[in-house]
Amino acid sequence: MTHTSLTELGNLGQSVWLDYIRRDLLESGELKRLIEEDGLRGMTSNPAIFEKAIVESHDYDKDIQKMASSGLGAAAIYEALSQHDVQCAADEFRSLYEKTQGIDGYVSLEVNPHLAHDTVATVNEAQRLWAALDRPNVFIKVPATDEGLRAITQLIGLGINVNITLLFGLPRYRQAAEAYIEGLEIRANQGKPLNRISSVASFFISRIDVFVDAMLEKIIAQDRTNALLAKLLLGEAAIASAKMAYLMYQEIFTSPRFGKLALQGARAQRLLWASTGVKNPEYLETKYVEELIGVGTVNTLPLETLNAYRDHGQPKVRIVRDVGKAAGIMDRLPKLGIDIDAVAQTLETQGIDKFNKPYDTLLAELAKRMNS
Repeated sequence: MTHTSLTELGNLGQSVWLDYIRRDLLESGELKRLIEEDGLRGMTSNPAIFEKAIVESHDYDKDIQKMASSGLGAAAIYEALSQHDVQCAADEFRSLYEKTQGIDGYVSLEVNPHLAHDTVATVNEAQRLWAALDRPNVFIKVPATDEGLRAITQLIGLGINVNITLLFGLPRYRQAAEAYIEGLEIRANQGKPLNRISSVASFFISRIDVFVDAMLEKIIAQDRTNALLAKLLLGEAAIASAKMAYLMYQEIFTSPRFGKLALQGARAQRLLWASTGVKNPEYLETKYVEELIGVGTVNTLPLETLNAYRDHGQPKVRIVRDVGKAAGIMDRLPKLGIDIDAVAQTLETQGIDKFNKPYDTLLAELAKRMNS
């Protein structure tokens, strides 16, 4: 393995995963190269990623026509295509999964995003996908809505690995961690093993700054009294939120409550930094990598960000630095009328919509190709 900024992240205790999946990545050998040379340790997917992969390429056309000819509908074809890619990627990561004893080497597949507010349907869908994938090194992604959290507890209790997605705020993150622990406690009370169950909590980063920065820009333009403070807080809310989440992670998973489960082989649920591609062109393209390097965390990078970090990343553990400053930022936002918890709830609602729309667009595109 060549020593690069990416591989150094692994030496510092952070796992690099790829927020991208596409058939040509799997078939060209590029994924294997990323694992062997860049120290890639996992992969995530979502409906938007699959929509982009399928709509913007012809890599899937033969399979689509074959399945359409056999009478499958658009939804069934999407499931078959996505499951095939996730299985192939999981097989590429399988040796890493075994080598790390189940810490890394995972690939994620999301439940139908339209089920975000249906606990029973989410549990049923997740069980079905888990069985269909038939790989120990996969995560089923479930959004952290109120209904999703109840489903997550049940799924962990059933022994299904869960990637808890669409986390934007600290109260919701704490609930996600507790949902995982409650699921482990259910298994422990039933005398079932805990040592092979894994979970990550996907805390979305860049979308926080996009939303809060827009509010701050409005204050700068309209409120002379608070304009200076608003300028100082531009681009700061997301990383401050993440630093506070990391402190919470340390508190929760060193608590006596989790300690009892750890003695039975339970693993801490790792924080995963998601949405780490920079949306604002004025920000450094590696902004949401550099400041979030910490032991026991995962950063899932879009391909462009991964390439940029390999080229000019400056790896150093920073997540525990300036936590006082981060706390101060979180305290100052309300003084400007910015309720960060309300922002997180809005982003959660928007996030579900951001997955529903590409999912529906993809099904429409599949139907179109089926008839072409």
